[in-house]
Amino acid sequence: MTAAVAEREPTTNAAGSSGPLPADEVRDVAEFFAGNGYAVARQLFSPAEIAEIREAFMAQAAEGPVEGLSDGHHKTLDASDPLAFYPRMMHPHRHPNKPVGPLSMRYMLDTRLGQMLEAIMGEEPLAAQSMFYFKPPGARGQDLHQDNFYLRVAPGTCYAAWVAVDDADEENGGMMVVPGSDKVDVACPEKSDPTVSFTDAYVPVPEGMKAEVVPLKAGDVLFFNGSVIHGSYPNTSPDRFRRSFICHYVPAATAELSNWYTAFRFSGERVEIAEATGGGPCGTPFEVKGPH
Repeated sequence: MTAAVAEREPTTNAAGSSGPLPADEVRDVAEFFAGNGYAVARQLFSPAEIAEIREAFMAQAAEGPVEGLSDGHHKTLDASDPLAFYPRMMHPHRHPNKPVGPLSMRYMLDTRLGQMLEAIMGEEPLAAQSMFYFKPPGARGQDLHQDNFYLRVAPGTCYAAWVAVDDADEENGGMMVVPGSDKVDVACPEKSDPTVSFTDAYVPVPEGMKAEVVPLKAGDVLFFNGSVIHGSYPNTSPDRFRRSFICHYVPAATAELSNWYTAFRFSGERVEIAEATGGGPCGTPFEVKGPH
């Protein structure tokens, strides 16, 4: 089943102009988010901007994994695993000496994302993470999970802005969400099936709910909060990548955040937030070996 999203025609503002987004567009996304825990802003980024992101990361990955940038925590199945050459890149905005560094910082702090997130949160958003997923043909998916299990934002939760760099659907490993799961507690995950998921955590779908696909076009942005159960399908297409630029944000009132993340205002100013403490939903401190 396909998840419901708030539909509207993209505006010229959403195609890359420097001014603020139309108030009714922002309101529609925020209202849908309030009722569902997720929402899609259609064509928030222009084709030229998406091409810039895509080309920069493909050039960065032209020779395979990049030391200190590519994720080395999640192991590949064997040398034939497409993710052996194309692991996700973590916190690229922290690498100002690489071409993807300034680009990632610029898009992570893009005012269009900031405007949407402020309306969704009801307060100032702070940026905490950037990532890039390549998801080449044949790549495994990512099992259902909840982001705030890893970011450990308190009080409240984290928020994701998932920028589609390619058209994304069920065949090439698109996103799925569990509508209504924004209202459930963050759960202690079970183990996932490593033959279909490159990560090891799995959160079961609560009774009475179901996971639904969210089809996206390149330039669309999927927003969701840190309790929403979500994941992605394996890429079973013969020749289509499913690339995405993903950022996590936290409210300005956040008092605690996992030590793997550093917060920034949209002005670029760094904000100090205390390290998260306590046991979390698993009852004991969860050993996380890196950012999610």
